[in-house]
Amino acid sequence: MECSIEEELLVCEIEQSWHLLFCGDAWRSVGRNQAFSSCKSRRCSDQWRIETSPCQLVFTCLRLCFEDSVQDMTRAFTRIPGMTMALVRRFPVTTLLVNLGVLFLVLVAFSWSPTAVGENQVGYGYRVVCVNEVLNGDAIIADLDLIKGTDVYGPDVERLQLTVRYDNRDRIRVHLTDTNSPRWEVPADLIPRATAQELNTLRNATYSPDSSKAACRKLKVPLSRKPTIPVQNTAHPLEFSYTTEPFGFAITRRSNGEVLFNSTPSISMVNESATPSFNNMVFKDQYIELSTQLPSDSALYGLGEGTHAAGLRLAKGHTYTLWATDIGSYNLEIDLYGSYPFYVDVRKGGLTHGVLLVNSNGMDCVYGDEALSFKTIGGVLDLYFFAGPSPKAVMDQYTQFVGRPAPMPYWTLGFHQSRYGYKTLKEIETVVAKYKEVDLPLESMWSDIDYMDRYMDFAINPDTYPPVEFRKFVDTLHANDQKFMMIVDPGIKIDDDYPPYVRGKELDVFVRNEDGELYLGQVWPGAVHYPDFLHPNAKQWWAKEISEFYKQMPFDGLWLDMNEPSNFCSGPNCYYPPDVVCPEALDWCCMVCDNTNVSRWDRPPYHINTHWNKELYEKTITMTARHYGDVKHYDAHNIYGFAQTVATNKALKEITKKRPFVMSRSLYPGAGQFTAHWSGDNGASWNDLRYSIASIINSGLFGVPMVGADICGFFPSTWEELCNRWIQVGAFYPFARDHSDVHFGPQELYLWKSVTHSAKKVLSMRYRLLPFLYTLLHEAHVTGSPVARALFYVFPEDATTLDVSDQFLLGDAILVSPVLSGGQSSVKAYVPKGTWYNIFDWSAIRSNGSHHVLDAPWDSINVHIRSGSIVPMQEYANTTALVRRSPISLLVAFDGQEGDSASGDMFLDNDDDFGMEVRPKSSTYLRFKASLSANGGSIRSSATYGDWAEQQGLYVQKIAVLGVQSMPASVRIHGVEAPESVRFDLNTSAALLEISGLRLPAGKDFEVVWESTPNAAVGFVASI
Repeated sequence: MECSIEEELLVCEIEQSWHLLFCGDAWRSVGRNQAFSSCKSRRCSDQWRIETSPCQLVFTCLRLCFEDSVQDMTRAFTRIPGMTMALVRRFPVTTLLVNLGVLFLVLVAFSWSPTAVGENQVGYGYRVVCVNEVLNGDAIIADLDLIKGTDVYGPDVERLQLTVRYDNRDRIRVHLTDTNSPRWEVPADLIPRATAQELNTLRNATYSPDSSKAACRKLKVPLSRKPTIPVQNTAHPLEFSYTTEPFGFAITRRSNGEVLFNSTPSISMVNESATPSFNNMVFKDQYIELSTQLPSDSALYGLGEGTHAAGLRLAKGHTYTLWATDIGSYNLEIDLYGSYPFYVDVRKGGLTHGVLLVNSNGMDCVYGDEALSFKTIGGVLDLYFFAGPSPKAVMDQYTQFVGRPAPMPYWTLGFHQSRYGYKTLKEIETVVAKYKEVDLPLESMWSDIDYMDRYMDFAINPDTYPPVEFRKFVDTLHANDQKFMMIVDPGIKIDDDYPPYVRGKELDVFVRNEDGELYLGQVWPGAVHYPDFLHPNAKQWWAKEISEFYKQMPFDGLWLDMNEPSNFCSGPNCYYPPDVVCPEALDWCCMVCDNTNVSRWDRPPYHINTHWNKELYEKTITMTARHYGDVKHYDAHNIYGFAQTVATNKALKEITKKRPFVMSRSLYPGAGQFTAHWSGDNGASWNDLRYSIASIINSGLFGVPMVGADICGFFPSTWEELCNRWIQVGAFYPFARDHSDVHFGPQELYLWKSVTHSAKKVLSMRYRLLPFLYTLLHEAHVTGSPVARALFYVFPEDATTLDVSDQFLLGDAILVSPVLSGGQSSVKAYVPKGTWYNIFDWSAIRSNGSHHVLDAPWDSINVHIRSGSIVPMQEYANTTALVRRSPISLLVAFDGQEGDSASGDMFLDNDDDFGMEVRPKSSTYLRFKASLSANGGSIRSSATYGDWAEQQGLYVQKIAVLGVQSMPASVRIHGVEAPESVRFDLNTSAALLEISGLRLPAGKDFEVVWESTPNAAVGFVASI
């Protein structure tokens, strides 16, 4: 039986619905027969008849599926209204069941029409009325008209412009905005991309499939062909498709047909009524909602910043609110400092993709049982889908778009000491002296607001930090290869005798009120104005103030705090009563705030789930305040800290002529290319120690890999056992700093003997691993991969790793399994498949991918190196500068089997260049490869631009090989018998071979081969 033209069109419509609704991840886009064949095992079982005509094929499968799929069938017919009767007319119905069933579905379809939804419906969705296809086939522009409006959360936007682009080989962009009125978007100078206005120009390069001269294809009926954008390069891993009324779209992975994002709701029967799983797309001025279906086995990560009891993996039934807030990170399940509308989705088998919504407005991300909904209070929908298919690929694609992580100076990998409460210079000098006395490494001292004169930025207290003595102290640190960091807050004190304030007013760089007056806030120095870092003069002014301050005190980096931005007073109508004199250094509001009448911006119609249900203006700038270009703070709030990091990074480059170091609290996607991060004011508790692991992993996933948590906890007082265990973990954070609060006791590592003992042990290992960690920073800058990685990031195909939140990896090679609760002397750790060696005592675990109970005495942490890895190390010293000049050793880990191989690399550079590129005269890149055979083994090194390493006099002194139990008979270097100065020893109990005394120039290629005695067998590593 053949199909008429009309019936062919009908079949195409059914295909569309089947694609989106029935087949799910089984859909294949390579042809009708193969597409329906993919559904065979899902619905039609062995009764499927592929040899029948397409029309009969569709009907047969629908009939066979009816009895057990009535809900799914309802979904199909609600997507293709009116087609039911066409099917009945064309194909005789032979059973009463099918007659009644089809009639039922028709009734359900019409009962669930948009006009039948209840009065409280937020929106009814949009219909596609016009489609333009870009000439080269890589994009479309479409017009969407509102189906029906509501007043819930305000009026709907009448017409939307949809732009879809296959941006590059692994990314799709979906952009939706008001066709008739411009809307706020994240500035393109923060995240470079085509703006809405630039996207609109694509209309000039479009054609209509129906007429090459038409500017637009008008749609009078539902789309009568498979709605997929034509792509010239069909190798693109993703495919975009859409339905016309109500509008919905899907992103599908071509390789397996899996649907990654589907904004068309599924339908379920509730009280005999067809109920959608979520709303169709809603687009109002102050409320935008878009949802996607999710399979039950999705594992989601991201959507921060927050501290969550559930751990790393996002928990169903939770709402994740994105609103930059000044509040301690020890608070659970609330919005914190940063705003990251980005998530990573790991599916069955480890296939991974990422989704980014470039929208800086306040937002709730509601994670249901089978759906995720974005509910934002402004802006546009600007979505980016990253194809993966692995977590590493997603991070590469994501950071390629938002910006690669910033190059970090080598010294930032050292140990740092800080405290809010070093009230005098003498206190800081004493701390430095005591670290030296107990022989603990100290790379830098950090100064909180204690150094400031009346808590003003760029001003030094002449009484407690005498400038001359202060400068001598910093110069002494530099002479000892140590560094000094200083804090700045955004609020600038209102004082006509204060040069930064005077210069800021002259350049008009401060945020203003709605009426044009300078906005008034209060933080540490009292009454303040806030710099507007979106103002074109702001970077110039900010650089000037940093430059003048640097002349006084040659600091080594800047620490940006309270840049959400924080405000001790809340509301749009705050003022200082004329008869009230406020004391200095208040952490409470001294102004009077009358918030009885606030605008729709400070109290929008939809209230996002902010901390403790507070108003948007709580503890920050009022939403009606204006930035440059009449931008409301309502729109720009979540990017305030981001904009400040850009200005600070730029200023430091200009002033120091060296690679800058910026540490910022409030961030947004893309900020990682300018700054590092810490997890904020955490708690001194076992829970906070546990939460810190998820915090540092998440920061890496957001594109900010240089991250740490305050070691021993910031607030309240810590205690010996907690601090002891925390330094064991913190020594392996990418960024390691001890920081505490003024209201509680100090917690330097030398205050308890047990903590000092543990600190020496773990910091000694950290400093020996510095070349490995620095190479990871280079990898992060080049590929976007985090330094500290979730287990699922390296082992996504291992389903157990998806729920591991209390361990982490450094790169792919080192597994950290800490004790995270009191009174414990062992830890139950998940060990992925492979052989792993304890880096402190070389004991081995051979795991099939299972949990192991590991000994963890009070002074020990379990850190294991993965077989197949080569880790570069150097000798321990108390500063990173001394470590960098020491001989190199290579730690090679074999599984212990014949035919094993291992690899690793090492990046070296001058530490001053703005970038971390591999290039001549300033850097060297080494690649190591090793192999094991029955008769011995070998290790080879190849150098790129080795001259620089040679100029530094660097050489490889020792090679340690794990997984070997046969004593070598000889060692050859470049095929020649090694000289007598080269020694080799075998520790049979540890299966460790050490070849020392090599003195091989690091900048030159080399090969070292060891040969075992005849008939010696390769050792087998026993499991424990």
